[in-house]
Amino acid sequence: MSRDLTPQNWNDLQDLLFRDTWDDNLQRYRSPFVYRGLSDSKYQLITSLMRLEGVYPILERHLLRNFKKYAHRTPLSDASFWNWLSLAQHYGLPTRLMDWTYSPYVALHFATSNILKFDTDGIIWALNYEELKQTLPNNLLQALENEGANVFTAEILEDAVKNLKELDNIQKETFLMFLEPPSLDERIIQQHALFSITNSSSAMVETFLLDHPELYFRIIIPKELKWEIRDKLDQANITERVLFPGLNGLSLWLKRHYSPKK
Repeated sequence: MSRDLTPQNWNDLQDLLFRDTWDDNLQRYRSPFVYRGLSDSKYQLITSLMRLEGVYPILERHLLRNFKKYAHRTPLSDASFWNWLSLAQHYGLPTRLMDWTYSPYVALHFATSNILKFDTDGIIWALNYEELKQTLPNNLLQALENEGANVFTAEILEDAVKNLKELDNIQKETFLMFLEPPSLDERIIQQHALFSITNSSSAMVETFLLDHPELYFRIIIPKELKWEIRDKLDQANITERVLFPGLNGLSLWLKRHYSPKK
């Protein structure tokens, strides 16, 4: 069965965004998915660390060490390594983390926010984090089970793995998990954000998922629908002004909102 689904119109898209989100146990809609939206369907799931190219696995520890050294004025001076890693990712340091969201509409925003890509199909990855948990090594799975959780916080992960070196040494085979960052600022809160993390800086998230097709599906966003989607998201207040609180987000929203269609 194909994991790529293409809506024909706005209504089809709504059905796909909330696909398989009914929870029989709760008798309510509770999605087991997290989402990542990309403006080009040909874009791969590549971390910001990988985009450095070269000897990026070696550079990883130097980047993090120096970030922590020079970021000493932040309120995380005594925080766990995982909170420091989240902070670094949040402020743009190249890391092995990758941004995802619990909100299908936030993912849809990122798939349609770049109007220079409106001649290209976009894509949304939907990944079942509840089923993903079952692929984890036993000690990490047990850490989540003990807390009744499906994704890690820094506190839960700290009890099982102290740092990236320990994570790298758990096993050779690639595994993937999710880390919820602390509420560092309004951007993380508004974007309903969390991060994926692999046990190796060189592990490809996309390769892992293609090897586990039962864990995901993808929604192809046809280029012909992008303007309609974008206008309706703006009307629903899913905009840069909301998702990036502050003057930068306001300026991004106004620039896009007042750009001509052609």
